Amino acid sequence: MHRRRAVVRHAHVGSPHALKSLLEPRALLEIALLPASLPLLAEAPRGDGHPVLLLPGFLADEKSLIALKLFLRRKGYDVHTWGLGRNLGFRSKHASALPQKIRYLHHLSGRKVSLVGWSLGGVFSLYGAESTLDCVRSIITLGSPVSVDAVGSQSPRAVKALYRLVSHRLGAAAHVMQPKAKTLRERRRLAVPTSCLYSLGDGVVPPQEATIDGDPALHENIRVPGSHLGLGFNGIVLAIVADRLAQPEGHWQPFHPQGLLGRVWQLTAGSAHDEAHSQAV
Repeated sequence: MHRRRAVVRHAHVGSPHALKSLLEPRALLEIALLPASLPLLAEAPRGDGHPVLLLPGFLADEKSLIALKLFLRRKGYDVHTWGLGRNLGFRSKHASALPQKIRYLHHLSGRKVSLVGWSLGGVFSLYGAESTLDCVRSIITLGSPVSVDAVGSQSPRAVKALYRLVSHRLGAAAHVMQPKAKTLRERRRLAVPTSCLYSLGDGVVPPQEATIDGDPALHENIRVPGSHLGLGFNGIVLAIVADRLAQPEGHWQPFHPQGLLGRVWQLTAGSAHDEAHSQAV
């Protein structure tokens, strides 16, 4: 008989390697290569039309989500963006407005909402879902700092300095101190299917922070190739997001790619470090 192992965070310690941070501008190349992923994206499963809410990363706005938005709409989803402008870090208005947005989409459609958050947007998706569990179908995070250690954020110093400058004098971990972040601080996981996509090439969020410990019946970590800034334009990421969103409501299963996605994923990320299956005898 087979049983699933517990889902565990990546074992990396400390900040991303400095070289990975310096190479983040390669996101421009990843954007330029997106058309080469068209065969992969064409094979991705179509959705069932349920609402999907996209949340941008720190300093980004809805324009950064254009590839995800257009792709998921073509796959048949009812796609929305958060409508709160540029993500300037934790704001009380976001903490109150986001649950209202989720409840509104649920009421409008009569169906549960899937949340897809890039970077800090993934953290906001957890905040929003915590008080709207009855309205949320699934959560997908892209390079998001969803796990926090006592030592605080291990993102590069320049990233933390920028966060302090723009958002909060206490730095990139400031949102963790908010009362609404209690679940994140205590590492309690929501009873919602959650897929955390992360990259070892990420020069902004280290892999131990972009992954979670959790229940394999509901939670998973999926390694992908690429930079942090290019995740939302990464063809493999888009195909995995479509695969995860296409899971039937109430019948979620861990990531087990087939066809072209399975071959490409194994070649670029899966064969070296396969947390996604988490199976043991």
